[in-house]
Amino acid sequence: MPPTIIIPNSASQAAAKHLKQSVTRNEALSLYRDILRTAKAFHWCDEKGIPWHTKLKAEARREFEASKEEKDPLIIARMLVTGQECVKEIQRKFNEADRKCWERIQSDSRNRDHGEDGRDAGKGRRK
Repeated sequence: MPPTIIIPNSASQAAAKHLKQSVTRNEALSLYRDILRTAKAFHWCDEKGIPWHTKLKAEARREFEASKEEKDPLIIARMLVTGQECVKEIQRKFNEADRKCWERIQSDSRNRDHGEDGRDAGKGRRK
């Protein structure tokens, strides 16, 4: 499909504005879905017993509702880019912590099975 040429004060300019709003809306929906998918990983509860994923979803909803009326394209673009960067950073940190936990579990399992100094845990036991 050839690129759209926008001529000022023409019908194509209105079409371009609609297209721009559509793209922004799709980016916002994509970001919101990424936030909801990322929040699912936070399954533990806070000190009041409320699951973190519930709190994170509610906070994301509040943030998006508060930003819904923004009209300045520069501010909208800045919010979308910042939101995407934050989600990626949270995912990276969460994955890194998860990887470290699994490494620790595997290390503890090996130590339990083979003793702390590498010898077989079953040797040297009296029956």
